Amino acid sequence: MRPRSLGGRLVAAFVVLALAVLLAVGGALFVVLRDLHAQASYNALGDLADSVTVQVQQAVRAGNLRGTLEELRVSLEGRGYRVMIVGADGRLRPLVGDPVGEAIDLGDTPIGEEVRGRMVIDDRPYLYVASVVRRGAGLATPRALAFLTRDLSGALALNDMWRTLPAVGLAMLVVAAPLAWVVSRSVTRPLERVAAATATVPSGAAIALPLQGPSEVRALTESFNAMSGELEATRRRETELLANLRHDLRTPLTVISGYATALRDGTATGDDAATAARAIEEEAGRLEQLVAALGAVERIRSGVDGLRLEALGAREVAAAAVTRFASRAAATGASLALAPAIGSSLEPAAAGPEVYADRVALDRMLGNLVENALVASPTGSITIEVGPDHLPNGGEAVRLDVLDDGPGFPPGSAERAFERFWRGDPARSGSGSGLGLAIVRELAHAQGGTVHAANRAPGGARVGFVLPAPMR
Repeated sequence: MRPRSLGGRLVAAFVVLALAVLLAVGGALFVVLRDLHAQASYNALGDLADSVTVQVQQAVRAGNLRGTLEELRVSLEGRGYRVMIVGADGRLRPLVGDPVGEAIDLGDTPIGEEVRGRMVIDDRPYLYVASVVRRGAGLATPRALAFLTRDLSGALALNDMWRTLPAVGLAMLVVAAPLAWVVSRSVTRPLERVAAATATVPSGAAIALPLQGPSEVRALTESFNAMSGELEATRRRETELLANLRHDLRTPLTVISGYATALRDGTATGDDAATAARAIEEEAGRLEQLVAALGAVERIRSGVDGLRLEALGAREVAAAAVTRFASRAAATGASLALAPAIGSSLEPAAAGPEVYADRVALDRMLGNLVENALVASPTGSITIEVGPDHLPNGGEAVRLDVLDDGPGFPPGSAERAFERFWRGDPARSGSGSGLGLAIVRELAHAQGGTVHAANRAPGGARVGFVLPAPMR
């Protein structure tokens, strides 16, 4: 069964790795030990061959070879060795009996030199050392003496390994277990912190976690911190949104409730009843406007309202906005005009740069900006500026700004101008929905543009947007 926890899997991986290393070490150790034991056997056979060869050469000179060989056979077999004669054909022959069928290739090996190797006799492995005693011989005359011993190098190596590997395995366990725990904790501890912090997210507690652990865990922690910060900002905006929404609903609901009570209990009669009915109708219209604006923001965000993008003359659209709001500006005593953008030599009557946008959306965006300026500066000067600009990605764009000489934004709050229901002066309650600039922002983003707002010196505000120019 696989461990369920990451720490358990890391420890299991270390155990498997340790076993694999132990097996690899065991295999290499077996080969080394087997060769060492085989070499020791060869050396013992070589020493034996050196001493026996001298005796055989003396026996040959004395004419007592057979008797000497028989004495050697009895002596060596008692010590676990076998001695055989190698004939001129290379075949092995015991001192007594028929040839065994195995052969040793002596080649041109000179007298006194040795030939070493392995062979199988009667299904048993042997190591041998053949010492050449004559250069040439007949088939019945020995050319070399072969000294053999059972090849136990593999068994001896295994025996040594069984004594060695447990100690090696224990040493690896002593080293690997703490190492596995340290590595496991270095990975799992940051993940446990992320998991614990994630559990606190529903409660609204935003926690910035330290960046610790491997690079992948650090990346996860960075993503969590960014998500946590965004959630906190979203909750804050939602809280402010609800507060502003309550503020915007309080006045019309209070008016509707008051006049409805007056109509019900008969306090408002005649002309007063007609006034109450008109007030209820007006405030209901404000509520309907608020609901419609909220729906417009959500439709733009979700992409339900499709946009038909085309190349439009930016100054022509701006001039149409001036014409559309001229009477309303005149009614409040404000002046509304179209001016060349700062740094531009364009005249107001010129066609100006082209913008790639939806005509209906562009009219609505400019209209919302002008309406916002008329509320902020009902008797002041309002100007629409148009000019070339660039998007953050470097693409060509067109900027449209509406300037007023009203009170401007409170210090440090201009970047919040496009939030839903946000007002620079919380005490001010106008006839608007508080969503005009939010709609401008959503429409700008939907068309690949940006929005901006800033205070002017010595007074007033500049609010506008930047939209892409047509591709050339």
